[in-house]
Amino acid sequence: MPADYHTHTPLCRHARGEPEEFVERAIAAGVSEYGISDHAPQRPEPYDDWRMLEAELPDYFAWIERARVRAAGRIPVRIGMEVDWLEGCEAWVEHLSGLAEWDYLIGSVHYLGSWDFDNPSRISMWEQRGVEEVWAEYWKSYGKMAASGMFDLLGHPDLVKKFGHRPAGDLRRYYDPVIEAIATCGCAIEINTAGWHKPCAEAYPSREFLDLACEAGIPLAISSDAHAPEEVGRDFGRAIEMAKAAGWRETVIFDRRSAGSASLPVKRL
Repeated sequence: MPADYHTHTPLCRHARGEPEEFVERAIAAGVSEYGISDHAPQRPEPYDDWRMLEAELPDYFAWIERARVRAAGRIPVRIGMEVDWLEGCEAWVEHLSGLAEWDYLIGSVHYLGSWDFDNPSRISMWEQRGVEEVWAEYWKSYGKMAASGMFDLLGHPDLVKKFGHRPAGDLRRYYDPVIEAIATCGCAIEINTAGWHKPCAEAYPSREFLDLACEAGIPLAISSDAHAPEEVGRDFGRAIEMAKAAGWRETVIFDRRSAGSASLPVKRL
């Protein structure tokens, strides 16, 4: 079973569970490694109500240590953060990357300007924006994030579809430039199984995006995006079949931050 590197903690204010519960669930689910990657702090604070504060970083490290104690000799525990890609964020990402000996950093796009477009409490904003306009802005931002080379894993590539909004026509006009940017930077993408439990009822990313990514030689991880212990490893069997159907035969392993896909160890599916 692949590792599950994209999971959260209660410090993000929309997750629940104790570290010991997450570890036990990871072992029961059969994942090969358990990765902790909560939403990173963002200045100015409070930036929003769904991430830890800078002052809570010691609590985050203490949470990780509790997980490691429970997991010792049973399952590897890897540490990371999910960092938001925002306009002009590069210096902040550099700062965050130096705060610990991370195994990996996940880059994600949750914001278009000041709008956290996947936030259910702000779904009404979709009525004020054209779907094609939003998709174009989202994928432009995602491509910039990939091209930055600042991340090891790129989160839920087509999160913009979360509430079921999709433009008409061939979506490769959005995908192709981003696939090229990801392949050039050498970072990995994830199949994020949480999408199956959202209004879009589809994993992130779509099968078409996966086919293109595999053809481009982009490394792959499979993630649950767990916000509760019982979600760790959720739907991994289904995701493995999806990955194999797209052509993948292995997933990446993160062990201290590596430079580029050529140095990433892999695990057979």
